[in-house]
Amino acid sequence: MRKPFTSSATLVSSPKTLPLKMGLRDELLKAIWHAFTALDVDKSGKVSKSQLKVLSHNLCTVMKIPHDPVSLEEHFRDDDEGPVSNQGYMPYLNRFILDKVQDNFDRIDFNRMCWTLCARKNLNRNHLLISDDDAFKIWCIFNFLSEDRYPLVMVSEEIEYFLRKQTEAMGGSWIEEKFEEYKLQLSSKHQCLNVWELIELVGMGHFSKGMDRQTLSMGINEVFQELILDVLKQGYMMKKGHKRKNWTERWFLLKPNLISYYASEDLTEKKGDILLDGNCCVESLPDKEGKKCLFYVKCSDKSFEISASDKKKKQEWIQAIQTCITLLKVGRPAPHHEARQKRRELRQKQQAEQEELELRMRELQTANENKQRELEAMRQKLEEAAANAAEEEHRRLQTQSELQDLYRVEMEKEKMVRQQMEEQVAQKSSELEQYLQRVRELENMYHRLEEALEEERQARQDEETVRKLQARLLEEEVSKRGELEEIHLYQQQTISQTQAEKQELERERLAKESALQSAMQQLQQLEADRQGALEQYEEVMKKLADAANNTKSWKDKVTHHEGLIRLIQPGPKYPQKITNWGPAAFTEAELSLREKDWQEKKNRPPTPQ
Repeated sequence: MRKPFTSSATLVSSPKTLPLKMGLRDELLKAIWHAFTALDVDKSGKVSKSQLKVLSHNLCTVMKIPHDPVSLEEHFRDDDEGPVSNQGYMPYLNRFILDKVQDNFDRIDFNRMCWTLCARKNLNRNHLLISDDDAFKIWCIFNFLSEDRYPLVMVSEEIEYFLRKQTEAMGGSWIEEKFEEYKLQLSSKHQCLNVWELIELVGMGHFSKGMDRQTLSMGINEVFQELILDVLKQGYMMKKGHKRKNWTERWFLLKPNLISYYASEDLTEKKGDILLDGNCCVESLPDKEGKKCLFYVKCSDKSFEISASDKKKKQEWIQAIQTCITLLKVGRPAPHHEARQKRRELRQKQQAEQEELELRMRELQTANENKQRELEAMRQKLEEAAANAAEEEHRRLQTQSELQDLYRVEMEKEKMVRQQMEEQVAQKSSELEQYLQRVRELENMYHRLEEALEEERQARQDEETVRKLQARLLEEEVSKRGELEEIHLYQQQTISQTQAEKQELERERLAKESALQSAMQQLQQLEADRQGALEQYEEVMKKLADAANNTKSWKDKVTHHEGLIRLIQPGPKYPQKITNWGPAAFTEAELSLREKDWQEKKNRPPTPQ
């Protein structure tokens, strides 16, 4: 039987960027999988086109996207029996529905539509202590905690996580031993449950005995709000108004990115939202205006003053809000989403370690089998050696038996001879003595023969040992000889290379000495040239000093004669005036002053000598 859905990795129809995140896409596909499975009546993996049209229209309606019924007909134009999901409907679902949907629809309405299709067929309401709404919430929680593979199941770790949170929400105590006993019953089901088995487990009250239906429903609702609606904390607190500055009791709901407050806990009248981001902050406030346990949430546009019922609630709210702000600042998901991902990664890691351990066990088993085969071969060789030794012992015993038979024959002969010798004691005494000597020699020969056989066997073993030792020494000698030849060849090459390098260094030394001598000669020549230039410089400086002295004497004479020396400067562009001191040498004011001074000097009587 074909599975309606395979995995989320095979459901993407095109490589273009999708408007939905892959995590939300997987959650939507889980709900759609339940609806599709419910429509697959004969469990063949096929659904009629009429049912698919209704399903597609409902999906487009709840997810607020335009529905194109013609595209479904065109997609399955050549399919008369009804499409197979992973080959027919899934490409259509991705291309015409999931690729167009935006995250602007009510997910609860979407889940209720898929729940209505599958619950009608699969939900068994007999003996259940919960309502259909509670069963729907368990169905949503199952989709959130189930594995991302089809058919959908929830493993034992997630079952324990859900049941533990539900028990804590009901105010009960978790009994670990009871769940361990239940896990033993799950071994036949591969340690997992499908959604209907989970609803039956919770609805029958197996882990909530002693709790009434209302308490059970409240526990399911609290877990549903945390895991599905992302409600991290909720409760009544007092809020200060922004306009009238009065204090009003509100029911607050904390989500990862906002705090919503309502008129009451039935959530019918919403009063406003406090949008959270990484720039927000929450701080404690001192008691004022008769209000205690105050804190405020500061956002970019405004601040909100809130009063909790006691210090414990105040600290819990401050810590929860600060956690949300921190997660928003670093871009991490809600705590239960992150915890679910960590649990899945831990299971994947444990599964990989288990597979690696199984692989190592198989490798060890294979190595053990190979070792057993080697030991069996060694045992057979030992048995063959023992058989050969037994055969050798049998031959030795046969030889000994033959010698004993021979000895008995000789003994019979001795008895006969002894009888004869008794009759002829006097005559045969010397022969008897010789015969006894021969018997002793035969016994000695028999013992020597046994020793010779033992020495021969030991000598063969020693010969085999010496032969192996000689072969090993011969191999080592050949290896050492090869190494010595390589070392000798390397030494010869090194000597040749060293001699060539020595000749090259000698040539470089001679060239450097020649260059050094040439440089010394050039240095001496430069020293001589510098000395000549210095002498020329001294002569030029002497001439310059003489010329300067001569010029100074002439300047003194001219000054004494005319009274003043003035350098000629460039005159203006207008017509120049001619003076005794040259053309355009002075301005008109200076010229008049100089004429006046000259007249005074001219009219002044000469000083006596």
